[in-house]
Amino acid sequence: MQAENPSAPLAAALYMIAAMSIIGVIDNFVIRLAESIGLWQFHFTRAVMMLPLVALMSLMGLGGLLPRRKGWVLLRSLLLTVAMLFYFSALAFMPIAQALAGLFTSPIFVLLITAFGLRQRIGPWRILAVLMGFAGILFVLQPDPSAFDATVLIPVAGGFFYALGAVVTRNHCAGESTAALLAAMVTALGLTGLAGLIWLTFFPAAPVPGPDGFVARGWVWPMAEALPWVALQAVGSATAVFMLIRAYQLGEPSYVSVFEFSVMIFGPLFAWVVLGVGLGPWQMLGIGLIVLAGAIIALRSG
Repeated sequence: MQAENPSAPLAAALYMIAAMSIIGVIDNFVIRLAESIGLWQFHFTRAVMMLPLVALMSLMGLGGLLPRRKGWVLLRSLLLTVAMLFYFSALAFMPIAQALAGLFTSPIFVLLITAFGLRQRIGPWRILAVLMGFAGILFVLQPDPSAFDATVLIPVAGGFFYALGAVVTRNHCAGESTAALLAAMVTALGLTGLAGLIWLTFFPAAPVPGPDGFVARGWVWPMAEALPWVALQAVGSATAVFMLIRAYQLGEPSYVSVFEFSVMIFGPLFAWVVLGVGLGPWQMLGIGLIVLAGAIIALRSG
């Protein structure tokens, strides 16, 4: 996205920090809705709530809702949908710090895709950032080689698909309006949620109580217990994305993207202060390494 007014870096940074603080807070409560409804119902109902808000953004001047390059926008939406399915699945059974660490491996994957897939040269600083970020991932996820659990890789898979979506966005969707890209992604998430609900209606899984049943749970009604948390996600996500868009309009992308990593601070900090979910010293070190690696990649790419 091109900067609308590159001379407003402070406003851009504040918009991005505000957006990430909202996401860092609301994503802590996914486990609350995961206790009573499923992943597919969550994405379907959230999309139904978000689409009117996206239409309102379009009316406010963020661009039309119809994409120009429909095929590429569809591919981008599908990649980001898969990324969000992995990420929100991880939030149901692991601390937000671990889920965010996995998702924010995306700059590392973008760099690897750029180097080995697109055959573009990367310098020593960004190679160092990849190694630093990988070390940070290990510190945060803390996989046990003697008792390996593949579930720790779920948010990392989300980071990989998020990176693919970012590459498609940069190379094939740069001319699309923000409203069109957001509307397409929200629609794809909603339709995927609906498809999952239909599948589980005809092929129901064995019921598992609590967050452990989040992915395999079909339609639950009434959903009064989960509805406030879904509404919080819908309104919070739409507001945060609006602020994120505004940040990129006001500042240089390579500068603004560094502040996107502040979510790695806000999410775990809220979980610690309000919810009592603490972090060990190695995990805090890992978060710091991931943030630093992402900042190096963003600045050197810029």
